[in-house]
Amino acid sequence: MANPPADEMEEALLLPQHGGAPPPYEAKAYPRQRRRRYTIPVQEFWKIIDVNIYALVCIAVDLCLFLVAGDMWPPREAGPAPSSTLKRFEDAIAQCDAISRLPTRDDATTRKTNSRWNPKSGQKETIVLRNATVFDGEAFLPHAVDITFSKGLVVSISEASGKTPTQNDAVEHDLHGRYVTPGLVDMHSHHMIASWPAAGVRADENEMNALTKAFTPMVRVIDGLKAYDMATNIICSGGITTLRHIIGGEGSVVKNALYSGEHGEPVVEDLLLERGIPHEERRRYVKMAFGENPTRVRGHTRMGVAWHLREHFQKAKELKERQDDYCDLFSNHRDAKPADKVKLVRKSGNFPFQLDLDTSIGILRGRVIVQNHNYEQEDMETMLRISHEFGYQVRGFHHAAEAWQIPELLKEKGENVTLAIFAEFSLYKWESYSPSLYAGHILDKHGIPVAYKSDHVTGPMNAKYLASQAAIGHSFHLPEDKALQAITSLPAKAIELDHRVGYCRPGYDADLVVWDSHPLSVGATPLQVFVDGIPQLDDSKVKESTGTTFSEAEKANDASQSKPQIRYEPEASLRNETCSLAAEADQKFIIKGIHKTFLESYPELAMSVTEHSEEPLDLVVDSGKIICLGPTQVCSEKTKALEADGRALKLSLQNGHLLPGLTAVAKALGMREIATEEETGDGDAKGQKIGDPDSVAYAKHGIWLDGKSFARARMGGVTRAITAPVRESGGMVQGVSVEILTSGRKSLLDGGIVQDNVALHLVLDEGTKASEDTVGAGVQHLRKMLRDGKHNVTIYGKVQRGELPLVVTSHNKYDLQQLIMIKRDFPGMKLVIMGRKETPSVRPSWEIKSENGKQVAKDLAAANTPVILTKNRPSGDQFRSRDAVIGPPLSRSVASHLTEAGVTFALAIAEDSMPVDYRLNSLGPEAGWAAKYAGLNEGEAVRLATTNVESILDLNKSKDLVVFEGNPLQYGATAVLSFHADAETGKLEVATCFPREE
Repeated sequence: MANPPADEMEEALLLPQHGGAPPPYEAKAYPRQRRRRYTIPVQEFWKIIDVNIYALVCIAVDLCLFLVAGDMWPPREAGPAPSSTLKRFEDAIAQCDAISRLPTRDDATTRKTNSRWNPKSGQKETIVLRNATVFDGEAFLPHAVDITFSKGLVVSISEASGKTPTQNDAVEHDLHGRYVTPGLVDMHSHHMIASWPAAGVRADENEMNALTKAFTPMVRVIDGLKAYDMATNIICSGGITTLRHIIGGEGSVVKNALYSGEHGEPVVEDLLLERGIPHEERRRYVKMAFGENPTRVRGHTRMGVAWHLREHFQKAKELKERQDDYCDLFSNHRDAKPADKVKLVRKSGNFPFQLDLDTSIGILRGRVIVQNHNYEQEDMETMLRISHEFGYQVRGFHHAAEAWQIPELLKEKGENVTLAIFAEFSLYKWESYSPSLYAGHILDKHGIPVAYKSDHVTGPMNAKYLASQAAIGHSFHLPEDKALQAITSLPAKAIELDHRVGYCRPGYDADLVVWDSHPLSVGATPLQVFVDGIPQLDDSKVKESTGTTFSEAEKANDASQSKPQIRYEPEASLRNETCSLAAEADQKFIIKGIHKTFLESYPELAMSVTEHSEEPLDLVVDSGKIICLGPTQVCSEKTKALEADGRALKLSLQNGHLLPGLTAVAKALGMREIATEEETGDGDAKGQKIGDPDSVAYAKHGIWLDGKSFARARMGGVTRAITAPVRESGGMVQGVSVEILTSGRKSLLDGGIVQDNVALHLVLDEGTKASEDTVGAGVQHLRKMLRDGKHNVTIYGKVQRGELPLVVTSHNKYDLQQLIMIKRDFPGMKLVIMGRKETPSVRPSWEIKSENGKQVAKDLAAANTPVILTKNRPSGDQFRSRDAVIGPPLSRSVASHLTEAGVTFALAIAEDSMPVDYRLNSLGPEAGWAAKYAGLNEGEAVRLATTNVESILDLNKSKDLVVFEGNPLQYGATAVLSFHADAETGKLEVATCFPREE
């Protein structure tokens, strides 16, 4: 073969220093390297090697002579520089310019277009929302306003005038004072990367390849998104218009509007918030995890994870420095002669690039926004330490369960880091075992930005209910404006998109939510959601599920416009003094300012309460007996007598409520303290077989009577609980439940257990297959158990004869129908359904007529089968419950169907996905939420968590009492005092006094 010219041969030998193609969204920064004509063909090379070893040696010698000879050739005569080489110089300059360029940021005050808008599928008509009460992302505006938006952009916000719009084609809606907020922003979601209904093969949340060690910045969520995820419509119906998809790698930000592109197809690019913006100008995000997740998955200690992280960043830093040296050299030759540019290219080669380090170098350059997954104090401190070592900024800590304990450290070292936290969700693993319900308030008080996030995909983290987290945070003293900022502007700032979303202001994307009530109230539901100016909700479904629409010409209900309440917290000295006195034996109490009572268990007091229903009442207790409940003038004599004694404890309430003690049907209360840690409780009940009474586990034998879940239960006014054993992963038999007191003041020996055996609990769902091979086999064995138990003295005989309730957890419509058929065949059995998500339709519930959604409820009523509703707000997260009744504003609620059909039902908070009871403090508000769209009054709502539970499970009637400051059916009520009533004497004794989380 003839030797090539020396300059072309030299060009051929200057191969890229690092292999790999660049990220597609960095095409201008790192363009693909041009192939060289004279690179040695690898395939031909290996063919030659295969001939014989002698030939291989000859080739090696010839190649060496060839390389040496190239340097010995005389220089060619001067001529024009090769155009291909000059192009490489210009590419290198473009690469160097791009590596330090940050994404552009529009000025909202001058912004005139929404990059997502197109004339085919975009907003076509100008829309005006008149007379709106607006939270603009910063605060509530002081007067009613008119909002005008066009082509996906807010055009103007002006004081409400009542005038017609200037545009002839504008569509007007008079909101009559309804609340409007920006579309909510969820900065931590796995939505679309693990779509609903869930399946293992579709779960792409994290890259688990062992070769990636503990850090996977090189993978991108955009490569795994499902642009058809049915959860999108569900989440959007909760007012969430923007989400950041987060994985252990590069994340993306999307709008919650399926098929929003020009062609109406399920295309990932069409979902992206920065659709229409050049790829190289888009924002990039990365999440790094430190703590239990990488240690458990990768097998490293925290020290090992930190070492791998440093090792990775050190490699990235070294490559970055080579890139900087390269760019300094090329930048100094911008104005050089073409021949000098060619010489530089031949000498220096191509831009140093390595694909697996590209994201990490972007972090070091400040071009990639860093968000960290951390729970515990030491992990946040380590991540900040490493960030300072390598000179990058952490913009967010996610989960951050213990951040409330180190606010000053975070403020000092965190460089305005945002804390993306849960309001309640906790106690599910060690890292989440030291949270605070006041975390938002504490962090905000120290000047640290707080955002609430969903971590969507499982039921407890359903992103649809993001607003309720802000509501709970507000009830625990996070100010109203900060609570709403926590789901709008603050997460938008943390992901550096607050120039487009998170605010309701001119120049921002027309992402708006119209609410049926104050957005921080219990059950607040969107009546319409606009994404890029396009309405996302069907008015007919909204009307059917909520009773109204956003555009109906009617004044918003005054009650729905009232501000939510905040928990009353006495000063420490007052609390200590009060509770010390309350604990004294036979203490006397004078409690004033009770505005509402719900005391079915005290019929002798009902007449007094009814006669004076408009007046605040006094509750007078002497030596464990209620001696008066009535207005001050009615109880004055009793009150004066106790006051003369000098020992009465007097409390004056502003908005007192007197309720029966709530009864919680719990998931693992007293059986498991931390959901994922078997050693923190009785353990998993293994080897239980249906039909084998000797294998059945009894909760009474392994119960504990205190813990952090108990503390939260006490805060919510829960005085008693029903809890069953924790079954081993999967299996049909759960075991026999027990009724216990929650005060922590009683032991197993002196009344802590109220009723030994409450019910036999079975599970008929996907987990049944673990022990029964199929769900059908479980049904068959259940039938056999009931047949064999007719004359049986064991636990199964008691169930068959109706002496002990059979509680079956089930959600799937066909499984529920199987249970109803069993009930028909064994009418003497007392069957109780626990759960209940689905309708009998084969389509998602928001796409069917409400008539179809009633059928299962009617069948349950006909079979006289009560329900303990654990899914007041269900989700179709699993395939077996994919037709779940999602609830307003997409469909009617489960509670409304049960109420209409006449089914006796109670309410429980029991998560299917894990044995944990972190939310028992919200049992009252959850009952209020269920009542809102089921047409129940407050008394009926209270029964959902009190007398209905007793009736369904054949429990003895409790006469426990709880005194609240505030309405316990709403967020923000405070349990002041609770009393246990002795089962034999009825004598009241103090169970709790201003209970706290700790």
